[in-house]
Amino acid sequence: MTTGNQSLGTDFVLVGLFHYGRMNALLFAAVVTLFWVAVLGNVTLAHPIRADSRLHTPMHLLLGQLSLIDMLYISTAVPKAATSYLTDTKAISFWGCEMQTLAFLILGGSEAILRGFVSYDRYVATCRPLRYPVLMSRKIGGCLVTCAWSGSAANSLIPTLYVFQLPFCGSRLVNHCFCELPSRLPLVCQDTSQYEYTILLSGLVILLLPFLGILASYAQVLTAVLRMRSRTGQTKALSTCSSHLTVASLFYVATLSTCTRPHSLRDPAQDKVVAVFYTIITPLLNPFIYSLRNKEVLGALRKLGMMNIGRDHVALGIP
Repeated sequence: MTTGNQSLGTDFVLVGLFHYGRMNALLFAAVVTLFWVAVLGNVTLAHPIRADSRLHTPMHLLLGQLSLIDMLYISTAVPKAATSYLTDTKAISFWGCEMQTLAFLILGGSEAILRGFVSYDRYVATCRPLRYPVLMSRKIGGCLVTCAWSGSAANSLIPTLYVFQLPFCGSRLVNHCFCELPSRLPLVCQDTSQYEYTILLSGLVILLLPFLGILASYAQVLTAVLRMRSRTGQTKALSTCSSHLTVASLFYVATLSTCTRPHSLRDPAQDKVVAVFYTIITPLLNPFIYSLRNKEVLGALRKLGMMNIGRDHVALGIP
């Protein structure tokens, strides 16, 4: 094994999620199918939010941003893994790997923060409905989105720049399906323990704090729901809260597991399975859990569908 800094100008090699074989071909087909379902689901959510002025509210703004992040997130991971499987070209350039790492950190951090803001919106709407127009105005909604993106970018840039200048020695084999930050640390030929403590602290701040905020918000929401006199309202609210908490827990537990374990305790096969949850499963579930059960979004979809049918009739001369 050669030593010395081989960082710049040298490709990394991604082991990938799929290997050649019958079972992996089925897994590949399943993942690609889930990818397209997730993309179409998030487009179906984002389009009416953008097109219908009645949905230009803080809540739908946050949900639209979540859909945008999910589309970018899953598009950063799956196409590269699928292309590598089909063409058997597993190499990724150093700069491509850096950009993929940065993209994952920014998108993951933004989603973690936005989920916390969505739970806060639900708390205000349920527990402080009279003050909702003040506490969640359009201006405040825009500020929350800006804070999520800028906070995540600031939190992600420093770790990525630090890894950028580390010496990667000898093997360039990344035992993962994409360039995730923890999967690259075993290739560094110097002690990274202090850096791992920094990553741990950063992950706890940007992941654990919003998750605790979500639990606190929904605890207040559930308390308010249980005081309702309407059994139907209770059932609907409990179903919504439980589904939101389930998909949020999948995301936060998976990402915390990735960010908080030192590389000495990592199992590459386990890391790949965990990565599937926050790169594929949660982007797939989000549009169905958060929004396609939303009456306003469904109404906007029906309205857009009727408008498109009307345009087609006019174009064909049908009265």
